Amino acid sequence: METSELLKKVRQIEIKTRGLSRNIFAGQYHSAFKGRGMAFSEVREYQYGDDIRDIDWNVTARYVRPYVKVFEEERELTVMLLVDVSGSRDFGSVNVMKKEVMTEIAATLAFSAIQNNDKIGVIFFSDRIEKFIPPQKGKKHILYIIRELIDFKPEAKRTDIGQVLKYLTNAIKKRCTAFLISDFIDKGGFKDALTVANRNHDMVAIQVYDQRETELPAVGLMKIKDAETGQERWIDSGSARVREAYKTWWEKRQTAMSDTFKKCRVDTVSIRTEDDYVKALIALFDKRS
Repeated sequence: METSELLKKVRQIEIKTRGLSRNIFAGQYHSAFKGRGMAFSEVREYQYGDDIRDIDWNVTARYVRPYVKVFEEERELTVMLLVDVSGSRDFGSVNVMKKEVMTEIAATLAFSAIQNNDKIGVIFFSDRIEKFIPPQKGKKHILYIIRELIDFKPEAKRTDIGQVLKYLTNAIKKRCTAFLISDFIDKGGFKDALTVANRNHDMVAIQVYDQRETELPAVGLMKIKDAETGQERWIDSGSARVREAYKTWWEKRQTAMSDTFKKCRVDTVSIRTEDDYVKALIALFDKRS
């Protein structure tokens, strides 16, 4: 993308998503994600009724009387965006590609974080870690993230969600709120990695999909191509049996994905490319408040 075109696109997304995060999400983001963690504040002498699990044994041994750790609610969060940049995101049958919707959602969340004085970082992933942007604050940092969301060129096309979850767990030690933004077209399983990640962090899953991925059009013989493997094949979409088989496959896949999120206790929302993602995000925030 030409530099002038890229800057124009960055500016357009900045204006739209900054306005959304400031005017529409005003209180929802704050109430949904603030105060989820506790930070160490100080130590003081043990008082009747204190939880013995809070005793600081090192200080207690030094002064030969019990001291406890005092914690306070964290006022600032670290927010991580785990953004799928695999080949399947470059698909859209209506007005926009999945990539564009993912970019706007990520930018909106980033501006919401910055306006609440939170740090924001990004991990771009395919079947490998494509790029890691460490968490920082500030508008300059946000604009850099938006530019990368628009123009980043991944090395690989396949997807491995388990890989990025393991990376998050190892790279970010302090508890954070992590938004996993993907179409979740992943032939491997990621339940175990998600369970561990959600134990250490506050995980939220956002699925972006296209209506045409849910069912085949009845147009007769058509050539399809797997965006991640490059494999091509002909299918007869005029056959009701073929269309029904595909629809069944999609529904089973969605059910399996939903079951994984439920078992891992991860909040999730699914957004079609032609739908209003603002309403979906507000519903997600309200559910968590």
